[in-house]
Amino acid sequence: MIVCIAEKPSVAKEIADILGARSKRDGYFEGNSYQVTWTFGHLCTLKEPHDYTPMWQRWSLGSLPMIPPRFGIKLIDDKGIEKQFAVIEKLMQSADMIVNCGDAGQEGELIQRWVMQKAQAKCPVKRLWVSSLTEEAIREGFATLKDQSEYQPLYEAGLSRAIGDWLLGMNATRLYTLKYGKNRQVLSIGRVQTPTLALIVKRHWEIANFQPQQYWELKTEYRDTTFSVTKGRFDSEEAAREALEKITGEPFTVTDITAKSGTETPPRLYDLTSLQVDCNRKFALSADQTLQIIQSLYEKKVTTYPRVDTTFLSDDIYPKCEGILKGLRDYQTLTLPLMGKPLVKSKRVFDNKKVTDHHAIIPTGVYPQGLTDLEKKVYDLVAKHFIAIFYPDCKFRSTAVLGESAGVEFKTTGRVITEPGWKTVFAGEPVDEKEEKEKEEKEKVLPSFTKGESGPHTPGLTEKWTQPPKQYTEATLLRAMETAGKLVDDEELRDAMKENGIGRPSTRASIIETLFKRNYIRREKKNIVATTTGIELIGIIRNELLKSAELTGRWEKKLRDIERKEYDAKTFIAELKEMLQQIVNDVLRDNSSIKQE
Repeated sequence: MIVCIAEKPSVAKEIADILGARSKRDGYFEGNSYQVTWTFGHLCTLKEPHDYTPMWQRWSLGSLPMIPPRFGIKLIDDKGIEKQFAVIEKLMQSADMIVNCGDAGQEGELIQRWVMQKAQAKCPVKRLWVSSLTEEAIREGFATLKDQSEYQPLYEAGLSRAIGDWLLGMNATRLYTLKYGKNRQVLSIGRVQTPTLALIVKRHWEIANFQPQQYWELKTEYRDTTFSVTKGRFDSEEAAREALEKITGEPFTVTDITAKSGTETPPRLYDLTSLQVDCNRKFALSADQTLQIIQSLYEKKVTTYPRVDTTFLSDDIYPKCEGILKGLRDYQTLTLPLMGKPLVKSKRVFDNKKVTDHHAIIPTGVYPQGLTDLEKKVYDLVAKHFIAIFYPDCKFRSTAVLGESAGVEFKTTGRVITEPGWKTVFAGEPVDEKEEKEKEEKEKVLPSFTKGESGPHTPGLTEKWTQPPKQYTEATLLRAMETAGKLVDDEELRDAMKENGIGRPSTRASIIETLFKRNYIRREKKNIVATTTGIELIGIIRNELLKSAELTGRWEKKLRDIERKEYDAKTFIAELKEMLQQIVNDVLRDNSSIKQE
């Protein structure tokens, strides 16, 4: 009997139907020489400190750092999980072969490996690796099952990540709580949550310490068109008024006109973070809400695997694209112009080197049915971005007009779209106030000017003040987490951060939610601000590695190298233990205190 294990009951049912295992049993499906069972996400977890020794049951500074001689796993304490695991264990111990049908990623690999390890499975194991849950994809996946050993580096990277998070989280949380928490609140420290909180706290201090600077802008109206002085703003009112007086009553002359053609390429396909950013901006959805919705669309077979960090497709997807477009029946007015001719294959979209485990999020071509209103909105974004990549570039003509009055130079620019190209796909979509303003500014239509023409104008001076940085919204925080590489000086680390930033795309939403639950951050309308507790916690952390993007950059690079067999997992853990000992020593020597909100 072949035992297949999926990550959710709903996915197990899809697989069982395709394999012909249609007899429902308690905790699994059976038929056609297959038994298809499931987990509920994580059934197992790393053991807690007290599982290793009773000495670690009580929190004490003297017991730190806690470093188990060998890490072990245990079942999560839950009656439903225990019951389902008993079913899985019985099936696996009498199986001829096991097929790991977990989510095709690092976390999915870890979930199922731990279950097989706990169940003491001895038979050969194969791996199903698919990017969508359509019947075609699952059949294709079962026809090309790989040996589990091919995914050993992926498992080792996931295990190293889990052990690393345990070592740092368990020890640093106890360390900071006991040293600074005064038994009033657990001060939770984490490899990802702490540098994320540090970003928000840093923004808090940038705003709090901001000193506004006064400046003046000189502009003039000529033929109903606003021209701005080319030298930029004036920092001195005296200089600004001197320039204003100089040009008042003097004619304005057009000195140069430059027109050139340009193109704008279609927007990239979505990875998880960019989808979360757009959904927050357009629909005010949190990162976690977007993740739940796109996960649901994946399980309904209408979009591909969502927990991805690439905006590219692999070359093998290209032959399937025409079929996917034909499946988008509600978008025929947009897809019909693409039919009957070869689809564009751009290197900006199709690049094997930019795709690792999975490609960008795209529709599967399966017709969506029974979607909620929010699911329809998110699906619409994914579908239109996919259609747009096959449309021509948007073509425009931009014009820059220079002018002068009494020797003071001015400039204005305008842009006219000559061929909308891919913008046709998004025509008529509602845009927010900020987008509308940016569009108006960028696509301003200018009158027809002639070089040398001259006439009266109306100059004016505006007093302004510099503005502090804006508070993070969930969209801008996600981008900050993703692009944390700019905080790192080392080039190699910066490259690693560009790809993964603070955390992984699949975990950033939960990290933000954890910070809310811990009362380290709160929402003020659309903004995310640090609480007093969060501010004080970051202030008390002297060890920069704990709160900087650099630590995450180092970890992410090494974990990725483990996945590529270019770094040793044992070395990674050994280095982490050494760093942990140093952090404990530093904190124990510190005599600061922390307030609570």
